[in-house]
Amino acid sequence: MLPKDPAMLLSFVNMKLRDYYKDIDALCQDMELDKKELEQSLASIDYHYNKERNQFV
Repeated sequence: MLPKDPAMLLSFVNMKLRDYYKDIDALCQDMELDKKELEQSLASIDYHYNKERNQFV
């Protein structure tokens, strides 16, 4: 289950991207997440996915 709080979600997702997934698409597919919803939630705290860094910055 994903954290509801956007700041906690940011930490969780970036850790997963760093340690387990080559990109956001792999993370979303494996964890059965809606990529658009994830990006919107993190955009609400002004974080956006950076492909080169493979993290939300």
